[in-house]
Amino acid sequence: MHNVELLAVARGEQPADLVLRNGRLVNVLSGDIEVTDVALYGGRIAGVGAGYAAIEEVDLQGAFIAPGLIDAHVHIESSLCLPAQFAAAVVPRGVTTVAADPHEIANVAGWGGGPRAAADPQKIASGAGVAGVRYMAECSRNLPLQVVLMAPSAVPATHMETSGAALSAEDLADLLEEGTVHGLAELMNFPGTVQGDPEVLAKIAAFSGRPRDGHAPALSGQLLNAYAAAGAGSDHECATVAEAAEKLARGFYVLIREATNARNLRPLLPLVNERNNRRICFCTDDRMPGDLLTQGSIDYIVREAISFGIEPVTAFRMATLNSAEWFGLHDRGAVAPGRRADLMVFEDLRAPSATHVYAGGRLWAEGGRLLNEKSLAQASVPAAVSSSVRVAWDGFDLRIPATGAHVRVIGSVENQVLTEERILKARIEDGQAVADPTRDILKMAVVDRHTASGSTGLGFIQGFGLRRGAIAGTIAHDHHNLIVIGVDDESMTTAARTVAEMGGGLAISDGSESLAALPLPVAGLMSDRPLGVIRSDYDALLDAAHEFGSTIYDPFMAMSFMALEVIPKLKLTDQGLVDVEAFSFVDLFIEE
Repeated sequence: MHNVELLAVARGEQPADLVLRNGRLVNVLSGDIEVTDVALYGGRIAGVGAGYAAIEEVDLQGAFIAPGLIDAHVHIESSLCLPAQFAAAVVPRGVTTVAADPHEIANVAGWGGGPRAAADPQKIASGAGVAGVRYMAECSRNLPLQVVLMAPSAVPATHMETSGAALSAEDLADLLEEGTVHGLAELMNFPGTVQGDPEVLAKIAAFSGRPRDGHAPALSGQLLNAYAAAGAGSDHECATVAEAAEKLARGFYVLIREATNARNLRPLLPLVNERNNRRICFCTDDRMPGDLLTQGSIDYIVREAISFGIEPVTAFRMATLNSAEWFGLHDRGAVAPGRRADLMVFEDLRAPSATHVYAGGRLWAEGGRLLNEKSLAQASVPAAVSSSVRVAWDGFDLRIPATGAHVRVIGSVENQVLTEERILKARIEDGQAVADPTRDILKMAVVDRHTASGSTGLGFIQGFGLRRGAIAGTIAHDHHNLIVIGVDDESMTTAARTVAEMGGGLAISDGSESLAALPLPVAGLMSDRPLGVIRSDYDALLDAAHEFGSTIYDPFMAMSFMALEVIPKLKLTDQGLVDVEAFSFVDLFIEE
């Protein structure tokens, strides 16, 4: 038996597969830097200490050894690539486990593929979306990256959108029973959770004894108490130290996020101290290709935390052991006997960057590159996650008849997914409310792309900075309807049609001309091409948007959150303008 052999190796009676000698172990259990050897056998750590013989030996010559890094919450779909390409990007940086929420693809994969001239929303039966979760599970098999899938709790996110799928408590329980998912992903419908919505509570109950992630931006006081009492155990939406401290005090693990668009790391690091750091983890949530390839993943967060002043062993603990404990993954998160041999080797404790990465005891990456990327087989794309864009173009109309002098405008906030509600004077021409780029007020549209119902929400947004043209995409968390922001209707229509004709993706246009585009044929969310190619096309989109005046670091990522009606304050869905705090629709125009 393997365990018997592992014990024989641990006792020193049988040679290990590999011994890493003369390393400096970042011991997240003791808090020390330990000069020692590490013996590996059968993908596990057999022993730590001197005296082990092995079939193969590597002299680390004083290099540091740390546990493989763990991303406590990520949407792989947001990298715009499939799991194999995602693994190729993050494993060479030392990331060996991710807790992934596949609710992006689950919200889309409801129809089973194939073009439709029209569709009946009532035909989206409970269970639609399961295909997307299973597809991500299949794509994640046999990778050096351990993808721990969480069950999407909010498909759809709320009743205030047109969604492409629906997952019931029974559907999620089935996914748990078959071993596809490990726990319950972010409880985004925090109003429903707090108010005791029966379906939400049924989902929570189905995952009793399992990790249940939270998602409760700005929730506080008695409502936060109710959220904790319902069973949510973590939160990655904290924007201030005060908010994070309150959530820690009420029993939550706080997952500090550093995403492409939501940069919470530096604002929250002052929270960390010797008393509370064991309940704090790191996550990326949503990172685009350029950031993954240039900055990195959890490794970037660790370096930033250390440069801020966090003690290195503490930074590594928050990136490994804490996350493992929150998710009940007690077979990893530390370099200790019996645990997975997921290891990151690096030279500089103050600026750790992986030179070698072992996953399951095998050397998978060296010098920042995967050693055998071609071995990462990719699952075929089933019909359920393709041909996912169905828009009713007959009667498509972006005009907004003016019914008042002032409008509610979504105020985009730099580096945050939270927005503001701004009451501003409308620019009116020929009886129509139009964009006013001189005041950075742009028109926004969200169009049903699941059922071809023609449902379209129209509004205005401030903070994107475009002086001409329009941007569009089928990435619009979490329903992923077609979203467009622009200066004029012609540019917006061109961008929208370009995206639809590609079968999903991102585009930027100027008038009748499409200037740059990135096809995302897998559910309108991901490409099956290499990440480097995706990045090149994505960079072209960003360059064009910045040339058109956008001052946002990543306007496409920022746009994708402007339709998410579970993050305050004001958002737009295909059904209309949503006041998230009131959890209800509001009129675009203000009555005089």
